[in-house]
Amino acid sequence: MRMELRVCQHCYDGTHGNDRKTEITRDMVACAEQIREYKDFINLDAVYITKVEDGEPDDAEALSVVIAGIEGDTVTLRDTQLVIEDADERILVYPEPADILEVLVRNLDQIDQQTRQNVGVELSPEGESMRT
Repeated sequence: MRMELRVCQHCYDGTHGNDRKTEITRDMVACAEQIREYKDFINLDAVYITKVEDGEPDDAEALSVVIAGIEGDTVTLRDTQLVIEDADERILVYPEPADILEVLVRNLDQIDQQTRQNVGVELSPEGESMRT
């Protein structure tokens, strides 16, 4: 199994000026980094974290899936998504930040059950509110 989290570099850096999205993006990255550290506990072969610049889908590090959406009359590429390739080589794509965060936290919960170490990530208030 492989997992790739793709986030907007500008959202991560906070240069878009949307503090809420910056906090949630950083929460997602922190969770993915922790999962990457302990990936063997839940049989993940690899965890990739890719920070993309303004809709550059070719920046996919491992799993080349691109999600698009329609904003007004324009098709736009989603720069934030979680892509998982399971053991049967099926591709699961989560484009919504709330779903991404939920999947990442559930993976951390699974890891936490397999080890004596606390692997949880303290989420920002924005991330916590998204989960409730």
